[in-house]
Amino acid sequence: MDLIQALRAALPHEGGVLTDPDLLRSYEHDEADLCAYGTPAVVVRPRTTGQVSAVLRAASRHRVPVIPQGARSGLAGGANAIDGAIVLSLVAMNEIIDIDAANRVAVVQPGVVNAQLRRAVADKGLYYPPDPGSWEQSTIGGNVSTDAGGMCCVKYGVTSDHVIGLEVVLASGEVLNCGRRTAKGVAGYDLTSLFVGSEGTLGVITEITVKLRPAPADSLTLVAVFDTLPAAGAAVSSVIASGLQPSMLEVIDRVSLSAIEAYRPMDLPTTAAALLIAAVDSGSRAPDDLAAIAALCRHAQASDVHVATDSVEADALLAARRLAHPALEQFAAQLYPGGGGIMVDDVAVPRTRLVELIEGIESIAATHGVVVATVGHAGDGNLHPIIVIDRSDPASLARGQKVFDAIMSLGLALGGTSTGEHGVGLLKRDWLAREIGPTGLKAHRSIKAALDPDNILNPGKIF
Repeated sequence: MDLIQALRAALPHEGGVLTDPDLLRSYEHDEADLCAYGTPAVVVRPRTTGQVSAVLRAASRHRVPVIPQGARSGLAGGANAIDGAIVLSLVAMNEIIDIDAANRVAVVQPGVVNAQLRRAVADKGLYYPPDPGSWEQSTIGGNVSTDAGGMCCVKYGVTSDHVIGLEVVLASGEVLNCGRRTAKGVAGYDLTSLFVGSEGTLGVITEITVKLRPAPADSLTLVAVFDTLPAAGAAVSSVIASGLQPSMLEVIDRVSLSAIEAYRPMDLPTTAAALLIAAVDSGSRAPDDLAAIAALCRHAQASDVHVATDSVEADALLAARRLAHPALEQFAAQLYPGGGGIMVDDVAVPRTRLVELIEGIESIAATHGVVVATVGHAGDGNLHPIIVIDRSDPASLARGQKVFDAIMSLGLALGGTSTGEHGVGLLKRDWLAREIGPTGLKAHRSIKAALDPDNILNPGKIF
């Protein structure tokens, strides 16, 4: 039996196996379309763990690469296909299996959308914190595979801080269950943490157990306007050093503000160099905490500080931050008609080095004559410099790459990391190698060889 026949036998439902060339092309890459990608031989859309297992057994027999995909909202090329591969799309595995309010855990399939889970547990008075900017699109499986973060990371951490158990199908087709549903558990190696952030290179995640929190109090939100981006960074440093615990602390620079306002007008202060959005959800202490943050912003020379008057206004500010990516895509298209594009970086540094990172990014952009918009999770030192390029101009692409590399080099020099939440994928393989060194790479390769000896799972990604 050839590969396609085996796959059709394993996934007999309508839409389970796709071979139409036009459909295949729609599965070629994630949002990092400047990274290399190819055309798969086939796309499979399983509905059960058993079907995923059958796909991997067939792939293993035929020695065909398998590229796991979710919503393809990733920004590092981790879901990009290669020629002749099987793309294993997990979006049809989208069931919330269980919400156990008493034990504060939920069990979901990987195709469940982040916002869907957030809303489902909220109905039971619970809270699932990770909230990537793409939360209305990105899946929990993709979030786990890349260890996604979001705007709440400053207080609640990234995805790995909330995943306690996984069901994973290995390259052989064997099903591995790791982790727990209990509040505590230290039995054996922490295999759950190994698979979180592995970007589909070690196994295919088919079920996820996450811990939940009681729903927090309603947030209070403020915006602070600054005449320079480093001044906003200094305010962030002051807030963190003070011991205050905001639930959000985001920065948006002038380029991003202008792009967002053009994309969806909402009276943003587009002449400001930077906008800082801070929120607290500390219950009865929230008014005092927010007042303290406001005072620190004024001390850092904020030209204006405005406290949101109600949840509608606060939600609008949060929505503005989430719009940065599509708004800058539109900005690039208008700046370079027919060829405009963006390269999204993701660098994190110790919070005490944030101002140096901000100043360095501004200097790098000026040196190379490239527009760089900066947004990010300033409260945990994780910025997303967005490099605007003309795809149709090789010189513009080359300048953009130089800026990207210079920012990455600066981040590592400041004691940072090459990715805070987007993952390595194809985009940052070389930078990961620099960051972890030869011994680190050897350890990665040894683990990969042990779990995927034929290298069929997402080959070429991460390292």
